[in-house]
Amino acid sequence: MGKGNKNLVLGLVVVTSFITPFLGASVNIALPAMGDHFGMSAVTLSWVAMSYLLSSAVFLVPMGKLADRVGRVRIFIYGTIIVSLSSFSCAWATSTGMLLALRVIQGIGSSMMFGTNMAIITSAFPPGQRGKVIGINVTSVYLGLSLAPVLGGLMTHHLGWQSIFLFIGPLGLAVALTGLLLLKLKRSEPVTEPFDYRGSMIYVLSMSALMYGLSTLPDTLAIVLSVTGAAGLLLFGVIEMKIPHPVFDMQLLLKNRLFALSNLAAMINYATTFAVTFLLSLYLQYIKGLTAREAGLLLMVQPVMMALVASFSGRMSDRVRPGVLASLGLAVICAGLVLLAFVGATTSTSYLLFTLVIMGTGFGLFSSPNTNAVMSSVGKKDLGIASATVATMRLTGQMTSMAVATLVIHIFIGQASITESNHTQFLHTLPVVFGIFIPLSLLGIWASLARDRKPSMAG
Repeated sequence: MGKGNKNLVLGLVVVTSFITPFLGASVNIALPAMGDHFGMSAVTLSWVAMSYLLSSAVFLVPMGKLADRVGRVRIFIYGTIIVSLSSFSCAWATSTGMLLALRVIQGIGSSMMFGTNMAIITSAFPPGQRGKVIGINVTSVYLGLSLAPVLGGLMTHHLGWQSIFLFIGPLGLAVALTGLLLLKLKRSEPVTEPFDYRGSMIYVLSMSALMYGLSTLPDTLAIVLSVTGAAGLLLFGVIEMKIPHPVFDMQLLLKNRLFALSNLAAMINYATTFAVTFLLSLYLQYIKGLTAREAGLLLMVQPVMMALVASFSGRMSDRVRPGVLASLGLAVICAGLVLLAFVGATTSTSYLLFTLVIMGTGFGLFSSPNTNAVMSSVGKKDLGIASATVATMRLTGQMTSMAVATLVIHIFIGQASITESNHTQFLHTLPVVFGIFIPLSLLGIWASLARDRKPSMAG
């Protein structure tokens, strides 16, 4: 692939890496407006966000394997088209059911984009440049997260919630049209083996049960679904080890120490950090009395720091062992969690700002190098499934993080809304949640330090 094509591929991937997190975070800002428009309950409203996240998570691995078979750029562009068309359709949705169904379709398209983007740029650039381009791509993700609260809020306020989807639609179509015209939609390698439909179905059903269960804890049905989903994933692993052409090669986890521990570190990282913004958003608005706009601007500090540091750490991971930088990042995150455990009713804004800078710096140090380690730990034929796996770890970690936070809040407050009468109980949840996250982050540091330090397998 020539230099011009490489840069074009990177540019297209970077745009879509902005679209995916922007779409998720900006829609969250617009949820109250959507609720007013359709008359949704609070539970139904939460599923506008959750339906997208769930469908993205469960289809990532099958789409990654499919991309390795039929062509990563092909799946990437088709996914971009699906996201774009479903975005236009969301803007014109006439009912709650229609909107939720379109969000599921949007999530499937997102899994096709996000499950292949790292594989595309990893295969396009030589090993000595991968850290740099991964850093650029991760920076784009954090830029989307940073701008979403501000741009999403402005668009919703002045143009209506539909404007968010109408902004994403043309942007995605421009990427898809450019790719169709200028890139070759070829197969990655000649494929002769059959596709593992049985394994894919077990995986999708098991991940759906697990993700849905985690999202609705601590209800009895949620516990049953979570256990059933986890058991299904174990069954999936056993079956995949016994068939010649699995949708997921379990040997990557069992025999590739670098791949397995890097993915474990990624999942733990998201499990200990994703709920931080959720909890601090509630804290700032209910305890500190800030408006949603003021809280959003304050919380922007963390993703801005992520974006600033991620590009630097990505370049550094081409010269320094990625595991060293990633472990340092996890240690910095752990320090930030310790600081958050002491947040109380009288905590100053400057203390919170300092803590968010620490968290953002640690996350930026971790993400790009760790992704570089994952993508450099496999051969070319497995780049698609590696890209999908690390994305799955991200989403599974996020769901776990929210499950822990939701469960602790339920224990202290129950089903009640947060009011002045239970502010004290809510404040008690913060040290408990962060007290769970701290030892979990120490496990992440161990996984990151224990990863194999053998030379890269990718050629």
